[in-house]
Amino acid sequence: MEFSGKNVLVFGTGISGISAAKLLLDKGADVVLFDGNEELDRTRILENFDDTDRVRLYLGDLAKEAAAVLDLVILSPGIPLDLPFVIEFREAGIPVWGEVELAWQCGKGDVLAITGTNGKTTTTALLGEIMEHSFPHVKVVGNIGIPYTGAVEDSTEDTVTVAEISSFQLETIREFHPAISAVLNITPDHLNRHHTMENYTAAKLAIAKNQTEEDVCVLNYEDEIIREHADQIRAKAVYFSSLHRLDEGIYLNGNKIIYADGTSETEVVSTDELNILGRHNYENAMAASAMALSYGVPLEKIRETLKSFQAVEHRIEYVTEKRGVRFYNDSKGTNPDAAIKGIQAMDRPTCLIGGGYDKDSSYTEWIRAFDGKVKVLVLIGQTREKIAEEAKACGFTEFVFADSLQEAVDICYKRAENGDAVLLSPACASWGMFPNYEVRGKMFKEMVNALEE
Repeated sequence: MEFSGKNVLVFGTGISGISAAKLLLDKGADVVLFDGNEELDRTRILENFDDTDRVRLYLGDLAKEAAAVLDLVILSPGIPLDLPFVIEFREAGIPVWGEVELAWQCGKGDVLAITGTNGKTTTTALLGEIMEHSFPHVKVVGNIGIPYTGAVEDSTEDTVTVAEISSFQLETIREFHPAISAVLNITPDHLNRHHTMENYTAAKLAIAKNQTEEDVCVLNYEDEIIREHADQIRAKAVYFSSLHRLDEGIYLNGNKIIYADGTSETEVVSTDELNILGRHNYENAMAASAMALSYGVPLEKIRETLKSFQAVEHRIEYVTEKRGVRFYNDSKGTNPDAAIKGIQAMDRPTCLIGGGYDKDSSYTEWIRAFDGKVKVLVLIGQTREKIAEEAKACGFTEFVFADSLQEAVDICYKRAENGDAVLLSPACASWGMFPNYEVRGKMFKEMVNALEE
């Protein structure tokens, strides 16, 4: 699309919205920047732009005269598609895109895109490092911290973009077409936004909807939902598996990750050589390896990066040891399935901190996964009573309430003994207590490091 002279509404003034607005201004568009929160600081928002003459900012309500002349609407990921005036835009025939589609339309080069309920950030970071060691022009973007729209302006046909893509972002794609995609897993999450698992599954699988037989889609063989829907994907499927031997693909055999091409098998790496813990992380390593191999990266380059890669911040991240107690920050465990991976990675008695914002999740499977490891569950946030009721229903009664993260840390430190672990793995989003999981994780680390020996 030609953006010069177009009137474009950008809905949302967070990192994604500001980045999208800047890109549109660079492309010659006039931007209507809107946020429903009328209490935001107008001056601070406008400080993001060198040229404010082509930015009209509305907070609280969008003026009818501004809405009447729009050529395009760009939604930030947090904006639901079923808001009444978003529906009105669509019914009026105004295209409604998200940041990913805008970036795709403006960018150049190949895109390697990753989605899934869990593991996206680790897999994206790992694949990004592999590609950076193999190609001169690599961008690593998405929820990992750099908006996709912020990395396309200087892209060329030689650029390789590794992108972490959420279900929220995939709802608004139109022509987005990665050369290689990956769907790591699909488990219940964000049902307050998507309403049904069918909608959520469709959003995740949309990552491959514009791919052709010439492209590759990397899939988790162990995920039943993915296997059920794999026939909807036109791209060549490349599977990875942590429990089954594959004739073609990448699989885990004991402590060895194996690549099978249909005629021969090659060891990629031993899990003993990795710096990341847990079967789910071995799956992430396999997914990244499958994507890199499919793009033509030599196996030795992949192997070198796998051995040197360090765990992503906030994902089963070792913090420190005090009085023989090891502390782990898994603040990115924002849903029950992710938090199950956190507790499975623990190899010692664990004092667990959980709870937070309610995304209409069920916590029963998470509680059942405690498997005798959890000495005490310290619950915080909006969901603490709900989790407590589900815990009692599962026969787990070793839980206590805390009114703050600091109180939860203090309780765990008092209850933990030499040889134990304290794990922050909330199974819930951070909203309501913290702006995001990163802030929650950083505060946890600060509190832990401040504990007296």
